[in-house]
Amino acid sequence: MIYSTTIRNENPVLFKMRYLRSIISFLFVLQALIAFSQEDGDTLRPAVAVMDSLKKAGYIFSDSKEHPVIALSREQAVEYLQKMNRFRYWKDVNDPFRKAIGQLVWEATNQPFDSAAAYLRAYPYDSLSISWDQHYIWEPLRFKVPVIRKEQAAYIPVTDSVSSAVAAIPDSTSQIRGAYKVVLADTSMLVVIDTLDRVSSQRPGFPFRYYEYPYQADSISVAVGTLLRYLETRDSSLIYFTGSGKTITPVWINAGYDKAIRYWLQNDLNDSVTIWIDNHDKNTIGLYLEHGVNFRRPSRQAANVDARINVESIDKSTLLEIDRIMVKPQYWKLRSEASFVLNQTALYNWVKGGEKSISLLTDIIGFAEYNNKALKISSANYGRIKIGFLKSGENPVRKNVDLIELSSKVNHKAFGKFDFSAIMLYKNQLAPGYNYSTDPPDMVSKFMNPSILTLGVGLDYKPSKETSINFSPFSFKSTFVTDTVNIDQTKYGVGADRRSRNELGANLILSNQYKPFKNLMFTNRLHLFSNYINNPLNIDVDWEMIAVWNLNWFTDVRLNTHLIYDDDTKTKVLDDDNNPVIGPDGKPKQTARPQFKEMLGF
Repeated sequence: MIYSTTIRNENPVLFKMRYLRSIISFLFVLQALIAFSQEDGDTLRPAVAVMDSLKKAGYIFSDSKEHPVIALSREQAVEYLQKMNRFRYWKDVNDPFRKAIGQLVWEATNQPFDSAAAYLRAYPYDSLSISWDQHYIWEPLRFKVPVIRKEQAAYIPVTDSVSSAVAAIPDSTSQIRGAYKVVLADTSMLVVIDTLDRVSSQRPGFPFRYYEYPYQADSISVAVGTLLRYLETRDSSLIYFTGSGKTITPVWINAGYDKAIRYWLQNDLNDSVTIWIDNHDKNTIGLYLEHGVNFRRPSRQAANVDARINVESIDKSTLLEIDRIMVKPQYWKLRSEASFVLNQTALYNWVKGGEKSISLLTDIIGFAEYNNKALKISSANYGRIKIGFLKSGENPVRKNVDLIELSSKVNHKAFGKFDFSAIMLYKNQLAPGYNYSTDPPDMVSKFMNPSILTLGVGLDYKPSKETSINFSPFSFKSTFVTDTVNIDQTKYGVGADRRSRNELGANLILSNQYKPFKNLMFTNRLHLFSNYINNPLNIDVDWEMIAVWNLNWFTDVRLNTHLIYDDDTKTKVLDDDNNPVIGPDGKPKQTARPQFKEMLGF
């Protein structure tokens, strides 16, 4: 794109006027050159051919840029606005203009809308405009064009023979043809050397990060107007007509709905008459009496002076009695969560190796919450069953996850955000568990072996609905192993000659739900216990974290981590060859170590 101009440092208004005069002068000179050239072989032909080539290629604008006419169908407008509503176009994703466009597209592709139209109609779309020439990179182009100048030394009247004489002179940079002189003058023009794919505006309140092409603001305005007109004609409301009878007639109010509904209008004596209801125009309802219906009015009766109307006086100086409305409070709220994960791998003649496997995990949690504001009593209860099985290769089905967990907490309002609290925690498992590193596998757990019961009394602090901190300085923890024949109770801190271990101490439970994004939620449960009598600084830790990322309405990504450290639960110390390390007493060494489990599934 080229504009004929002379680049100077001057006032912008004067520059534009000089700019326009230069263009007009260039056009007149070009037309004069064509008029003087009567043959294909004259000296002006190369310059004219260059200008024509530049015009045909689209690099020269001889007049102002023509404003395009933009017309979009409803589908095209929806597709265009969906593209313009992407994050990368906007400075602020919460811009009200972007939100309104998003709502407009949603309403246009879903059920009728009832808002955003007024905002979009009143929006100043002119404030979004960016000049079309800012989308291009300009650079001056210098070249020579022939110019005919009049000689001052001699004067020869211009006649019809002058043009013939000029045409007969051979090409040269400067030749005298009668009273005229043809020279090649230096000229500069602005040329578009590149196109910008992103153009932004520093205007205050400009909502977009950038534009990709000229007249993008006009395209947005036309698309918005197209959809507003479409929704205005499509928008409808449902109105129900009822009378003294039991019939309820629904009627859609819509500017484009031209059907009439027949309705039987009844009185208290079950006498009825037919009327037709339609919506012939926007925001109007038409009622029409059916043809052929006649009304017979009774004749006027003679006056009866003895007629009386019984009127009951009402004392308006006092308030009328009203019936008492009994509201039954809802104390309990129930909810549940369920997670099912299935993973399967099959291999047949697989050269690269591997092992076929199938695994199943089920995690079901039920919540029961009680809240009685009148008595200032609340309770939070939940039960959980989590079990998973794995089968790999030729091995039999093995258990890899097993948990039964019950929790109950009863609170009574104390002061501020603190409540008096009593807690109960219970943990167990369903199926037998084995240590598969030995042959045959060694049973290490089963139902009620072990089972852990924790009771405590203290305070519960709730800084928010998502966070609860429960501290029970008076707590009792008991670990049971009833089948000491098949289960080694010493693995769980129970004495060799006992079936249970009882501990007095302090208990701290922290529960928190954190939602950094709309589709992502973290749930943390941290349980700490300290034994007052035996090594109070060796604190038992039980921390579980569940992260759920919602992909859509039926699919979640679920990450579950579980960390346990119990100073009374000890495992064998193994050397580099995976053999037990023998202590000075001749028995294998045992020590308490962190236990960690992680599961990821869809």
